[in-house]
Amino acid sequence: MLQEAQQDEIIHDLIKQGHSVVSNFVTADAVKALRADVHKLWAEGDFKAAAIGRGAEEQRQTEIRGDFIHWLSPTNLTPAQATYWERIDQLRQRINRELFLNVQEFEAHFVLYPTGAFYKRHLDQHHGTQRRQIACLLYLNAGWQPADGGYLRMYPEAGNWEHTVDVSPQGGTLVCFRCDTIVHEVLPATRQRMSLTGWLCRRE
Repeated sequence: MLQEAQQDEIIHDLIKQGHSVVSNFVTADAVKALRADVHKLWAEGDFKAAAIGRGAEEQRQTEIRGDFIHWLSPTNLTPAQATYWERIDQLRQRINRELFLNVQEFEAHFVLYPTGAFYKRHLDQHHGTQRRQIACLLYLNAGWQPADGGYLRMYPEAGNWEHTVDVSPQGGTLVCFRCDTIVHEVLPATRQRMSLTGWLCRRE
């Protein structure tokens, strides 16, 4: 019942304002298991420095973003990852029924920001394509405090840089937003910051 209520909230918010923030989207045990996946992959050297652009235009620019990523494969998921994937797929079906976006796929990676790293203001849609429609960010951080920083800052009104919505990356919080309209950035944190970040996509 909680899951259905959460879906109701997300759909309502996406229609009304283009973004939604839901606390406790997954259980504390699920967050802990996903965080353990991040620590294991990081220790094994399976993260890579994130870049901007795509294809031949992809390049690393630390003055724009300083995070590290590990892409997940839908055919090789841990139990915790598979459970989350299933919940997002249920949300995908609901979004298609009510927002008519025709999203067919979910792609996602773990994201790790070292202390002090950031990601400057941007949209989550690459130039020349509308493949990504809805971003889904699940935070995995334990005991996050305001002084830790690392907020997701969204700009819900195009061109209005004074109106912002800041979200603390507390473990279990899910943020969904429109890739075509919601400009956002990640502010520096005073500690390591982790998330499972993905996109509901159309097929090209």
